[in-house]
Amino acid sequence: MKQFLTEIFSWWSGNTWGTRLWIKRFGQYVGSDEFGNRYYQDTKADRRYVTYNGPADASTIPPGWYGWMHHRSNVVPSEAKYEPHPWEKPHQKNLTGTAAAYRPDGSLLNKGERPRVTGDYQAWSPE
Repeated sequence: MKQFLTEIFSWWSGNTWGTRLWIKRFGQYVGSDEFGNRYYQDTKADRRYVTYNGPADASTIPPGWYGWMHHRSNVVPSEAKYEPHPWEKPHQKNLTGTAAAYRPDGSLLNKGERPRVTGDYQAWSPE
């Protein structure tokens, strides 16, 4: 029962029933990515949708599909055989909030020390 109610009222654990109904009624499937996310275009309005493979996490959308979702390109990456630019790095999931998150030197969660100031900085002190 809990899973059923979650699917009706919440979006963070996946698609809601409302989203599923709308896509079934007005959505046109255009493709999927290497992570299993599925992409749709609205037949009534100029809207684009993604249904995530797993929990809703926008960081799982690769660069080609990100551009299509945000109307930077009208060419569907699966049709255009999208090739990333040489300067684009491979997609990585957002690791913020996990043990693998980036922690610079000087962070309370990192063992390193903060780098010394170069001398062009003077701390403000009240008079």
